[in-house]
Amino acid sequence: MRLALKMVMGLVLLSGTGGMGWWIWQADQDYAFSVILGGKKPPKPDKERYEVLVAETQRWRNNLGKSYKKARNAEERAAVENDARAILELMIPEMLRCWLGTPWDFNGIAEKPGEGKVACGYFVSTVIRDAGFKVNRYELAKQPSENIMRTFLSGESCLLEVGRNYEEYADWVEGMSQGVYLIGLDTHVGFIVNQKDGMHFIHSSGSKPWCVVEEGREMSAVLKKSNWRMIGALTGNGKVIGTWLRGDKVRVRN
Repeated sequence: MRLALKMVMGLVLLSGTGGMGWWIWQADQDYAFSVILGGKKPPKPDKERYEVLVAETQRWRNNLGKSYKKARNAEERAAVENDARAILELMIPEMLRCWLGTPWDFNGIAEKPGEGKVACGYFVSTVIRDAGFKVNRYELAKQPSENIMRTFLSGESCLLEVGRNYEEYADWVEGMSQGVYLIGLDTHVGFIVNQKDGMHFIHSSGSKPWCVVEEGREMSAVLKKSNWRMIGALTGNGKVIGTWLRGDKVRVRN
């Protein structure tokens, strides 16, 4: 990623819009201190921060989309694609975490964090739409997890494992590139965020505590118990990045 973009992205979550920067920073510090003091607070949905992130992501998509259109050769297009990936890999995880604590319901269709309940498919489809992909969230949310994934990814990009030992599977996933992944399970769908500290499963859980949660590899009973697991790189896929940059309408696979 170009140095200028690195510097700007280092400030994005602090600058925000409408003077929100200090509020966002302070919220992070409050959460950090609550952990240090030993009384880790249950996460709460953060609608205001979410709206800032959505607006910032849209602004970046518009600006990078213009640069992508003006690119004169493959090298210039690749540079813009790399910047786009960096933006999405920063913004999407932060957007997902704004939903933590939002209650789950099988029929939940909440459109913003904390405003009602949200089913796993609607959680996935809403965040994808708000990240700048032009897709019908209602139609996408109603699909089985495999169709949700193959709406964005080709068959060979959707990696299926059936009956694999969980620890082996988790090691395999953590060996993949850092980034944001879609993952489908027996009867569930969510996101894997692969970071330096390992994999994070972020999903609207129909099991205890029945809300949107972020779980490390050892904490997710749902991920462990599933026999069928399909995973695919969302931010690490060039075709997906191109779709985002061009603003193409995404046709839901059904």
